[in-house]
Amino acid sequence: MSDMPFDSSVFPQRHLLGIEGLSPVDISLLLDRADEYVGLNRSVGGKLDTLSGRTVMNLFFEASTRTRTSFELAGKRLGADVINMSVSTSSIKKGETLIDTAMTLNAMHPDVLVVRHASSGAVKLLSEKVNCAVINAGDGRHEHPTQALLDALTIRRRKGHLDGLQVAICGDILHSRVARSNIHLLNIMGARVRLIAPKPLLPAEAERLGVEVFYDMEAGLRDCDIVMMLRLQMERMESNFFPTMREYFHFFGLDYAKLQAAKPDALIMHPGPMNRGVEIASDVADDIGRSAIREQVEMGVAVRMACLEVLSLNLVHEEPSVPEEVQDELEGDEA
Repeated sequence: MSDMPFDSSVFPQRHLLGIEGLSPVDISLLLDRADEYVGLNRSVGGKLDTLSGRTVMNLFFEASTRTRTSFELAGKRLGADVINMSVSTSSIKKGETLIDTAMTLNAMHPDVLVVRHASSGAVKLLSEKVNCAVINAGDGRHEHPTQALLDALTIRRRKGHLDGLQVAICGDILHSRVARSNIHLLNIMGARVRLIAPKPLLPAEAERLGVEVFYDMEAGLRDCDIVMMLRLQMERMESNFFPTMREYFHFFGLDYAKLQAAKPDALIMHPGPMNRGVEIASDVADDIGRSAIREQVEMGVAVRMACLEVLSLNLVHEEPSVPEEVQDELEGDEA
């Protein structure tokens, strides 16, 4: 890890709400910084005081042990005070609105708010009502930017680059914010993206996302460098999108027979949690030589450290605006 202080002012974004809108320079900056943290995380007792005195709040309206724990570790390894807000037992469950929550959190003066929410756009709404930096940890079907960044870091460390790579994203594209963020990032960084899924699990007019669309695994995987499988998000499905799990695996689950169409050194990825035997066979998922699934989890902490650092150190607190009538009353009292 470099001893040189990091100039976060070169990152122009106040929040990290999505990959869409970031530049190649923005993305490279975050990946480069995260890459430096990988070694620190592998060392015994690796911890910094970079964010000493800063407060990071994890506010998860949706359960996600993996992402929340990753952000918690990232914050603590940078020396921040980390608070996990339990939404299931909070006032939000008693009828408090999202804006009420934002006002309450604002009064606590956190430096960074990490938010996961089931509704697309909810994180952006919160970001408009608070004075701190906000990181989107996944909102509805919209985006999951830190997942795309950790996927990109994993690929870059294995392949050495992103530009020119042929990447297949396979499975439940329709409900996947991970897919959307990865599509944006890979396109921005010069990779070529293919989507492979049964038609009901593809968004309408998917080609407008700048991708190729395939309905057959063998055709879609042909000569691919990266094979990224996605979890079937049954909790978001309001109807039956396929007859049975067994039939889905037969046509769209990744096994060695289908993998033969990809390049011999194709990297296998999955954002987790995996449904073994549904979207991916266990022996493929556990293939030490080709699977990068465990490495993705490791890269997640490093990427989230970089994001927390960049946004925290670039933060200038703004005082909440005082309503005009209140200001007049205060001035009257001073007189």
